Amino acid sequence: MAEALLKIGELAARAGVSIRTVDYYTTLGLISPAQRTASNYRLYLPGDVDRIHLVRRLEVQGLPLEEISAALTTTRADVTAILDRITTDLQTLQAAVDGASPQTQGLLAAIATRAHSLITVALQIPPDLLIP
Repeated sequence: MAEALLKIGELAARAGVSIRTVDYYTTLGLISPAQRTASNYRLYLPGDVDRIHLVRRLEVQGLPLEEISAALTTTRADVTAILDRITTDLQTLQAAVDGASPQTQGLLAAIATRAHSLITVALQIPPDLLIP
């Protein structure tokens, strides 16, 4: 049995955000209505609750909403090239840590921790979360 579509207020309540947030996310293209009623009310898929949760998690990690929108609405990326670049960046960071002063090492450790948390969040993104 297919899940029922959600009105904007229902989506907001399930996602734990305001209706205004849902409106804003819709404007940015982070979520899209699945259809509209005869009265022109927007209806959303139940999966949009998870998408809003993901956007909120990425936002907490410091990513601007515009970047999140661009990333989530882009067609398939060359993940291998991205992972290679991350590996190179992490090796560069490790080399910087090895030769840095103790104060700088603390700062670089904080950067590495942030990078790790972002990668952890990215790995939890379901592959079917892109907007068609």
